Amino acid sequence: MLIYFYDLKIKGIKAYNTLKRRFYYDLGKSKLSTAPFRTKSVLIVPQELEGCADNFFKKYNEFIEVYKAKTNSIIQLN
Repeated sequence: MLIYFYDLKIKGIKAYNTLKRRFYYDLGKSKLSTAPFRTKSVLIVPQELEGCADNFFKKYNEFIEVYKAKTNSIIQLN
């Protein structure tokens, strides 16, 4: 599994809201929408979708800070 941590970065409230709306719309239309876990700043995807996720985040590289972590297992605590 891969864990992507991301944060949208753009100045101005109107520009931020436009970017956020476009980002989440594109995310919902991509193959990543089937990810098993998704919050407003974390996305967990299976290994086979790594290329798709990398390409998706590259579209927003000017306005986003992204970190990727590879893990062998993830355990839900509650």
